[in-house]
Amino acid sequence: MSGSRFRYLFSPLQLGPLKLKNRVIFSAHLTNYASQDGMPTDQHAAYYAARAKGGAGLIITEEHSVHRTDWPYEKMIHAFKPEVVPGYRKITDAVHAHGVPILAQINHNGGQASSMYSRLPVWAPSAVPDPMFREVPKALSKSEIDEVVASYAEVAARCIEGGFDGIELQCSHSSIVRGFLSPATNIRTDSYGGSLTNRTRILHEIVAAVREAIGPDLVLGVRLCGDELIPGGTTIDDAVQVAKAVDEVGQVDYINTSIGVATQSLFMIEASMHIPPNYAMFIPSAIRDAVDVPVVGVGRFKDALQAERALAEGHADLIGVVRGQIADPDFVAKARSGRDTETRLCLSCNQECVGRMGLNRWLGCIENPDTGREQIRLTHKQPPPRPGTNITIIGGGPAGLQAAVSAAKRGFKATVFEAQDQLGGQVRLAASVPARAEFGDLVRNLIAEAQRLGVTINTGLAATPDLIEMTAPDAVVVATGSRPSSPWWVNTEAPNVADVTEVLDGTKSPSGSVVIIDELGFHHATSVAELLADRGCQVEIVTKGMVVAQDLGITLDMETWWLRATTKGIVQTTDRVAMGFDDGTNELQLLHHPTNTTETRNPDWLVLSIPAQPHADVYFQLKEISPTPSWSLHRIGDCLAPRRAHSAVIEGNRVIDQIAANLRLAV
Repeated sequence: MSGSRFRYLFSPLQLGPLKLKNRVIFSAHLTNYASQDGMPTDQHAAYYAARAKGGAGLIITEEHSVHRTDWPYEKMIHAFKPEVVPGYRKITDAVHAHGVPILAQINHNGGQASSMYSRLPVWAPSAVPDPMFREVPKALSKSEIDEVVASYAEVAARCIEGGFDGIELQCSHSSIVRGFLSPATNIRTDSYGGSLTNRTRILHEIVAAVREAIGPDLVLGVRLCGDELIPGGTTIDDAVQVAKAVDEVGQVDYINTSIGVATQSLFMIEASMHIPPNYAMFIPSAIRDAVDVPVVGVGRFKDALQAERALAEGHADLIGVVRGQIADPDFVAKARSGRDTETRLCLSCNQECVGRMGLNRWLGCIENPDTGREQIRLTHKQPPPRPGTNITIIGGGPAGLQAAVSAAKRGFKATVFEAQDQLGGQVRLAASVPARAEFGDLVRNLIAEAQRLGVTINTGLAATPDLIEMTAPDAVVVATGSRPSSPWWVNTEAPNVADVTEVLDGTKSPSGSVVIIDELGFHHATSVAELLADRGCQVEIVTKGMVVAQDLGITLDMETWWLRATTKGIVQTTDRVAMGFDDGTNELQLLHHPTNTTETRNPDWLVLSIPAQPHADVYFQLKEISPTPSWSLHRIGDCLAPRRAHSAVIEGNRVIDQIAANLRLAV
């Protein structure tokens, strides 16, 4: 036990009829694990069970739709269908097997939705279209309000039939109730609009109906938005008054909190690494001072110490840790046993959790290859390792390090050769920019884990065929990454032309006026642009796309990027294709493709953020000189095909499964 370090985090708490073992909640968040007909799945059960096994004090599932008019995204749990109950039982039984309670969050998204899937009009308090969905909703009549209230009660009872220990009402960032509470979206003139008392009326009706449906012996919580961060929206003062009114009725057991609106200020709800940890603590802190029930605080808790501090300072009674437990299901268990330094810290990169949701894919994690695949691990048991199996890995970037970690976890002996003096590959370079420093946790976590597992690591040592043979490998994994490419229209050997990697590693140091060509649409161009602007350069980013770094919108980095770019004077130019660069005259030719006209620039430096090429020389050399079956040869990550870090991590894990299977068949 590490009780002295985590005095508050591991103190029990009475939450209505439940006694929680600790103060860490795995809060509600979307997973996209439901079947296409809206049923809960075995993937849900295995995912939540892994976090229960890892020590979470309480689990709250993703939202369950209470009404047929609410189907804002494809794979949402349709709690309004009676046939969900068997799936619920699988989830609750799996979580209860680890002695952890689980609540169901139920919701109607209101006007923050689309009729694409339901083929029904969207319902909302008023006919105010959401800025993201741009669909004018139908303002509810009194009878429809009564129908919605009744649907909450019906679904709550169904969830209890499915084995849940209670209900959380989603009334915060994406909810029809939030729509009623907010003066920005509720412009009604009847008894459900106008004053705060009227706008709160439907919440009181739902609380009363759900409490009656589930009885007095189960938990009921309400999640409220503390500040919508939109013009004319709910403020912290409003939220405190709503919380007090809910508490005074005496029918709820806790209040959960949130910040922002899911379709207007989402970047503040699921904040990236550009938003400081604990940034939303002012909300639970203010509400906790006004109510008697326990209050949950959320807001980018990277580690257990941050959660402990928030509790110690009195900001909240419970802490919601979502991405931290997505990255490491054993987040709580490691802290409890004093091994919190072994936790795979969340990067807050949003690439494979939030980003995958935006692409209608199921939730994963850039650094945890098992997230979302827990069911596969449960149903496909891995064979025991063959004694004395040696895996030699060439390359110490994220792909190679993950392969080493996965091999060591399987009981294999893993040896890594890295030609550079430092491990980390492209991730180390990406994290060298101050604003992206947390991204380096990806390789820092892997390096620490590899060392704990006894992986042999050699840096500053290029792997040769003779050196590889000395390790007596059963399999060789090549993960040598990528290298800059040479487009047809520019001489990349020119003294005033640089790839972004050359700027980051210090090989070249642009000065004066700089044009960055962005063909990757992600952090590469923007990170270097900020770095150079901070050094005093005049920076312009040029892209052939409609938006510079367009994929930052997926990871919720676009809003903060625009703020920083404006502050630093970085110019963003779109719809231009680079057609040539004369390094003698410094003339850059750009084609404005919508009008088929040509423009020119004359920068002092040209920096390229363009697709890289596989650095696979070692792989092909080994393939030619060692065709013998004494060891198998594999390549993964960027040296197979340059992509983003998640692909490298997935392949580093997957290749060891493949090797293990091949060795088992060979026995």
